[in-house]
Amino acid sequence: MRVIISVSNKSGVADFARGLQELNAEIYSTGGTKKSLEDSGIKVHSISEITGFPEILGGRVKTLHPAVHGGILARRDLPQHLAELDQNHIATIDMVVVNLYPFVETVSRKGVSLDEAVENIDIGGPTMIRSAAKNFPAVLVVVDPADYDQLLQNLRRGKIELEERKRLAQKAFQHVAIYDTAISQYLNERSFPEEMTIALKKAYGLRYGENPHQEAAFYVEQNVRQAQSCFASLTHLGGPEVSFNNLLDFDAALNLLSSFSDPTVAVMKHTNPCGLASRDNLTEAYVEALSGDPVAAFGGVVASNQVIDLGTAREIDKTHYDAIIAPGYEDEALELLSRKKALRLLQVPPGCVSSYGSASCFDFRHVQGGFLVQSHDFLSDSELQPHTVSRRSPTEEELSDLIFAWKAVKAIKSNAIVIARNRTLLGMGAGQPSRVVSVELALERAGDRARASVLASDAFFPFPDGPELALKRGVTAIVEPGGSVKDAEVIDVVNSCDGTLVFTDTRHFRH
Repeated sequence: MRVIISVSNKSGVADFARGLQELNAEIYSTGGTKKSLEDSGIKVHSISEITGFPEILGGRVKTLHPAVHGGILARRDLPQHLAELDQNHIATIDMVVVNLYPFVETVSRKGVSLDEAVENIDIGGPTMIRSAAKNFPAVLVVVDPADYDQLLQNLRRGKIELEERKRLAQKAFQHVAIYDTAISQYLNERSFPEEMTIALKKAYGLRYGENPHQEAAFYVEQNVRQAQSCFASLTHLGGPEVSFNNLLDFDAALNLLSSFSDPTVAVMKHTNPCGLASRDNLTEAYVEALSGDPVAAFGGVVASNQVIDLGTAREIDKTHYDAIIAPGYEDEALELLSRKKALRLLQVPPGCVSSYGSASCFDFRHVQGGFLVQSHDFLSDSELQPHTVSRRSPTEEELSDLIFAWKAVKAIKSNAIVIARNRTLLGMGAGQPSRVVSVELALERAGDRARASVLASDAFFPFPDGPELALKRGVTAIVEPGGSVKDAEVIDVVNSCDGTLVFTDTRHFRH
């Protein structure tokens, strides 16, 4: 058995090579890998012994040679191939063990130059991997150190099944595909290139999808142009494993909380906040968030943009929740919450919440046959300074609540309506085909608390009926994008009720 080993990640390679040597394998290698194996006491031949040619161009060309690729690609079941090898004095190669230059790690370093990045683009490695993977019935290709031990066991038993060879080949092609995607991402200067691939790495399996009959897993997007996702560094501190639906709620919650700097708590149910409040301290924020809809909160997800302290934990402990996610927990708070064995406790890295979903991120939405791709929806500075279009300008208190409600409505499914007061979500309407029905639902949930409240709408009102209904129920101030052909009629209704109306000139549909 003749084996080529040339790896950037040298984890476990010496033990693997030693095991191959015990099976009478001839090992060939290059550069740093050859030296590392020799230092471990393993007999290694130089690739130049196969090619009859020295490494040139500073190592850029060393395995790109017919003696290497002929030995890999020749089909053992075709006499013509074997005859050609014999005529050209080329021996077959039975295994290729290769992983690639650390391109992603290199370009992720601060201040790396273009020249340094380009020098870390591997050429010979991917070529050998692809050659071996193409000829997988005859040649074993190994790109992952995690496969070393099992492969040695199989070799000692004397046979590698075709299915195992095929599995290793699939893994090899995927390894190269992700590598090429990273290089393409790094070199890309266009927001929406004509061609694009998405590189994903499995983080962990999930018990099931949205429903028990659906299989599911969580994959982390690999993108050298973007910071690693918060969920890639999600820490599970206690409770059952995280579910598919938990992750959807976490995503919606962090997206919502990223708009708030004051201590803020959201209670999520089916990716919509049924409770949300900002206060000067976290415990008050939680208590007020729960007051938004304490019935709907049961079994939901609590999300905080601050470290959860003991006082807040004591309040949370009074209600049954499925999960809690926060940037951290005080030791006593974690001890208290951990007593509930069915409660999932998750922690995201510091700074994750405030930076969640930057404007440079892509939002991928799958539809049958493809993906819709858009930039991430974000709040602009101008939206947080809406302009008044009614006779009366909002009071300082109303403006504070309008800004709070506008941040909240952005994260709710369209047609989205929020009723808020004192930086607390009192009621919301979500996902309705009719905007006025969303207003009715939000007012119904708010009840008597709607008096002296504010209303936010994620898009303009097509008719004045929604604002009129809200104003008659006690709403005093409204924020919406504007832009309807009926804007004048909406303004007239607001003025007739001595209300105030502000426009942001930006909508936030969330389908």
